[in-house]
Amino acid sequence: MKKLILLFVVGLASLGARPVSDGYQVGDTVPDFKLKNVDGKMVSLADFSAAKGFIVIFDCNTCPMSRAYNSRIIALNKKYASQGFPVVLINPNSAEVVAEESFDAMQKHAKEHGYDFPYLYDQSQDVVRKFNPSNTPHTFVLNKTSDGLKVAYIGAIDNNSRDGAKADKHFVEEAVNELLAGKPVTVTKTKAIGCSVKWKNS
Repeated sequence: MKKLILLFVVGLASLGARPVSDGYQVGDTVPDFKLKNVDGKMVSLADFSAAKGFIVIFDCNTCPMSRAYNSRIIALNKKYASQGFPVVLINPNSAEVVAEESFDAMQKHAKEHGYDFPYLYDQSQDVVRKFNPSNTPHTFVLNKTSDGLKVAYIGAIDNNSRDGAKADKHFVEEAVNELLAGKPVTVTKTKAIGCSVKWKNS
């Protein structure tokens, strides 16, 4: 009986550390948020007044899968920011769990890789909980409509997490291209492959 009670208490504690919802789904409206960028400034989606949407990617400093996607993420922003779909990177991990995910480490990481897009720090993980990414990297393509920002795609950037040159399905590019052409997204959800999100007290 004591073991059962202990398991119940541990279960409640873990519920407090993790999201209790599935996060945003395709078709959901995403409200604006404001987080600290690696340049020290607060950034919100509303700052991008000319944007037609966003490629929001939950990514981090330490995951091998994330590192494998660094150049592809940079290429996405280079290709689509000028067309109205900039990349916005958010680190979902708690630095209390992994010290290498601290704000200082994010600044160093962004500088080393020459990021020319926001890399945002969510110390409280409140924004992360609303999206509830399963791992890093995990992408949400948002489309700006008259009814607000709508989730148009969720999942992987492409279908080869280790080698971009071998990918033959480019899910994010296909989704953004369809949105730019005024078409509905054909593939709206795929499975993202990467490292699990490091939640506080988990």
